[in-house]
Amino acid sequence: MLPSLKAAFALLSLLELISSRPLTTISPKLKLSEITHRIHQLNSGVQVPCNDTRVAQVAFTDRKLSEQELLCQAATALTKVTRCKKDYEMFIINLQSLHGKTNCSLNTDNEIYLRNFLPELGNFTQGMYRRLATLAAQ
Repeated sequence: MLPSLKAAFALLSLLELISSRPLTTISPKLKLSEITHRIHQLNSGVQVPCNDTRVAQVAFTDRKLSEQELLCQAATALTKVTRCKKDYEMFIINLQSLHGKTNCSLNTDNEIYLRNFLPELGNFTQGMYRRLATLAAQ
């Protein structure tokens, strides 16, 4: 477990080196890994940029919705963050390229703080990454 964890962190460090441009030609697995890594970076800092911004809550645990729909909703929720747009631009680009939809339905009745939204998104993308890795190994 430890060697594979070290390899994953090495890969994420390499991704960080090339993160100055959008990941448009990289596999879905690497995009998911990049999203998870960036969330970890933001959460390990002193404060999440615009952490007090409220965004629509995405029901990542709702089994009735497809992963693509949830990715679309997450991207839509993050597009509402205007004050720190630059900090979340790469999330939006990667999420949009993963779901491939032009729009989706997002219920804005329930909102949560961005500092709470990001860990939920990170858990979701990490779960998707693991499922893709498992499917690739089979």
